[in-house]
Amino acid sequence: MIASDLNTGHAGPALIVAPHPDDEVLGAGGTMARMADAGREVHVVVVTRGKPPKFTNEQVATTRREARNAHDLLGVTETHWMDFNAAELSEHAHSDLNGALGKLVRDIAPSLILAPHPGDIHMDHQLSFLSTLVASRPHQHDYPANILAYETLSETNWNAPYLTPAFVPNVFVDISDTIERKLQAFGKFESQVKQAPHERSVDSLRALATLRGATVHRSAAEGFVLVRSVI
Repeated sequence: MIASDLNTGHAGPALIVAPHPDDEVLGAGGTMARMADAGREVHVVVVTRGKPPKFTNEQVATTRREARNAHDLLGVTETHWMDFNAAELSEHAHSDLNGALGKLVRDIAPSLILAPHPGDIHMDHQLSFLSTLVASRPHQHDYPANILAYETLSETNWNAPYLTPAFVPNVFVDISDTIERKLQAFGKFESQVKQAPHERSVDSLRALATLRGATVHRSAAEGFVLVRSVI
């Protein structure tokens, strides 16, 4: 069901939940491009926004411009900005985030959601995952049939082994045909790209895609943890 979802434009929209701009490209950029190429609606919701004094307005404008350029390259249908305070999501009432994501899920009616992994070291990622599940509760009339968690280099890989949930992928998406676009899209985030061996480098992203691909005998892949699939 998930595999056929990726390869058809007849499936419902896909929604990628990004705690911060570039998380979605790091974790699922190749998959996003593959779905867009198949004619599927691909939506991205960026949960937080940098605000003074931690971030200047110029930095925020730069990051948004970079995200727009990256999303255009990947074929994203629409980017939604929620504007919760970056790195301070835990200071907001959790019900506010639940409500905001819940409204978006109702409006878009996605059949697939890709969300950050709950074991990520960043609290914004953990809370975004939890609110995604609240927004996707199956007691609603329409709810997302498929939910998967993606990995974000520099967040997922720094969890505490055996103490927090480990990222052990059990769904792999072949991105052999879209890996270069993923890397180009990440390159659009010029303010965020680092030099190797930093995790947020083009070389590190390529290495991870090669590793995930080799696991399933593909040139490049993205790994996900299946949270729910209703067939």
